[in-house]
Amino acid sequence: MQRFGEPDGGPTARSAPQVAAHVALAVNGMGSFTWDIPSDVMRYDDAGLAVLGFRPGEFDGRLATLGERMLPEEIPAITAQVDRALRERSGFSLYFRIRHGDGWLRWTHTQGNVVTDEDGRPAQVIGIIRDASQELRAFDRTEELRQARSDRRRQADIVRHITEALAPTVTVDDVADALTGPGLLARLGASSIVLGLVDGGRMALVGSNGVPGELIRDFHLKNIGEPLPLTEAVRTREPVFITDRDTFVERYPGLRPYLRRFSEATSAVYLPLIAQGTAIGALGLTYDGKARFTQDERTVLTALSSTIAQSLQRALLYDQEHELAAGLQTAMLPGRMPQVTGLSLATRYRPARARGGIGGDWYDAIALPDGRIAAVVGDVQGHDVTAAAVMGQLRIALRAYAAEGHPPATVMARASAFLAELDTERFATCLLVLVDPGTGATVTARAGHLEPLVRHPDGTCAWLDTPGGLPLGLSSLGAEPAHPTTETVLDPGSTLLLCTDGLIEARAKDLDQGRAQLLDAVHTGPAGPEPLADHLLHTMGGWTGGEDDVALLLLRRSPHRRSSAPHMAATVTAADPDSLQAARLALRAALHRWSLEELGDTAELLASELATNALLHTDGDATLTARPVHNGGRALRVAVTDTSPVSPQRRAATEQSTTGRGLVLIEELATDWGVEPRGTGKSVWCEITPPTC
Repeated sequence: MQRFGEPDGGPTARSAPQVAAHVALAVNGMGSFTWDIPSDVMRYDDAGLAVLGFRPGEFDGRLATLGERMLPEEIPAITAQVDRALRERSGFSLYFRIRHGDGWLRWTHTQGNVVTDEDGRPAQVIGIIRDASQELRAFDRTEELRQARSDRRRQADIVRHITEALAPTVTVDDVADALTGPGLLARLGASSIVLGLVDGGRMALVGSNGVPGELIRDFHLKNIGEPLPLTEAVRTREPVFITDRDTFVERYPGLRPYLRRFSEATSAVYLPLIAQGTAIGALGLTYDGKARFTQDERTVLTALSSTIAQSLQRALLYDQEHELAAGLQTAMLPGRMPQVTGLSLATRYRPARARGGIGGDWYDAIALPDGRIAAVVGDVQGHDVTAAAVMGQLRIALRAYAAEGHPPATVMARASAFLAELDTERFATCLLVLVDPGTGATVTARAGHLEPLVRHPDGTCAWLDTPGGLPLGLSSLGAEPAHPTTETVLDPGSTLLLCTDGLIEARAKDLDQGRAQLLDAVHTGPAGPEPLADHLLHTMGGWTGGEDDVALLLLRRSPHRRSSAPHMAATVTAADPDSLQAARLALRAALHRWSLEELGDTAELLASELATNALLHTDGDATLTARPVHNGGRALRVAVTDTSPVSPQRRAATEQSTTGRGLVLIEELATDWGVEPRGTGKSVWCEITPPTC
């Protein structure tokens, strides 16, 4: 009777060639098998049973018994290959492991071919089985090397990714954002990350991802002496590797209530961040499903901590320098803005992100004795301590000149001469706007600076077309008019924006784009000066990248101020001899309305001189205008506008001369006078003050 595990026919039925073949197989560690498919019975020879770890007679021929010796995770793949061979009437070649009685595993290799019956159906599978331990041991070593190479590539990729992520960082917030981003977590294979900085003997948690908010709240600014993993890494200056939750709880009992929020975490590492011999912080990582840290992983994580510490130290130094520079800059700016009835003001200063962060941008507002306000923004060339120092001196000089009551053109001319005399080889751009809150009358002087931008009550916005002069420090006091002025009226509810170019300039972007962007930001922003100032910094800061300093001043006239600026205008023509007389009468009537009758004789004389000069020396008509102004008291401003760009020249007049005394009279009787370009012509003006003022 044939026994299970023995080929058909038994040993006595074998022919001499068959016996020799079986001996040859056994000598080479191989055995043979036959699987009878209709009965589902497996038969192995003795050599085959030895490979499988069965003693003679122990194997019952059932596939289930064979499956008990195999590894469950490998059975599905084996079954799939055998089923494919049966369908295709072909063969198979398999590697799998067999667990022997004492528990050790042996790699085996089996090959089989399907034999069909007369009808072409699978009837038997005949094949061999052999011990593949030596072969697979070499394969394991190869696999080990492959896995090691893969791990090293992954670790090198982590190092490269962190280095690239930290390269553009500037501030501590930049470093924290780079380290706690989801991309880094994925590359590290970690489930959470937390970054802490040493701050006065405490641990400040400055960045995290995957860490519960209550843990950050409860452990922010904990004392370095507390038994916590981050503080331990700082105290010992050694990495803390934990691969067991029970060990974690034993070492840090205070964190037990928080472990439920890390239900999947199986290991963690806490790395000290040491820069120039000082522990400046620590980095914590938790992992889900990780049971151990290889030596290579420990080495890479330790090396990464050094790279992170260096970036963090640079960021700390930058933040300290930036804070110092911003403090110095802020100290040089006015502490508070004046309170002026009928006007609302808002100011902002934002230092550049560049290292040092100190520059020459400034703003100022001066309340004048006559009720007007002088608003100024400017920018001294350069981004260094010298620029800031020059800015401080120039701001004080401008304030003093404006407070003395000089008109804007004179203030600019004197400030330019002052800067030139400092001998710093620096120039400055500047914008000065003089506003009467009662009438809205606005005078603008510009020295190489951006024009002011106005937002009208209906929300429409426009840049004010104002002629400008050279930057301060580049023009001499005697160059008249070095900084022409522009007059306009700021309607009730309108907002005026004065800013430095850092608000619109960006590297590799067109300046016109920046101007258009600012127009849109002012148009879409809130109406109030304070919220609008914040809106502009946020909106334009995102567009420019904060590459340059920004100083801005917003001035809004109250929407309830409905008074209009008193004004008189009359046209004088050479073809109408009576036009000059009519202009003088209109001027007398206006002075009566404004209660300035005491200026009547002087005003009429100077107006006649200015108008007559225009008619004599130009080919066109002239326009005589007058309006009250507040120049250290009540005063009158008279101007004649004509179509000639040629400025009047003072001439020497003898006793017999009938002409040439016009400018002499103006210089003697007026408190101030000047010439301003007006398109293709000019405006000659003078201001007259009552004798009692």
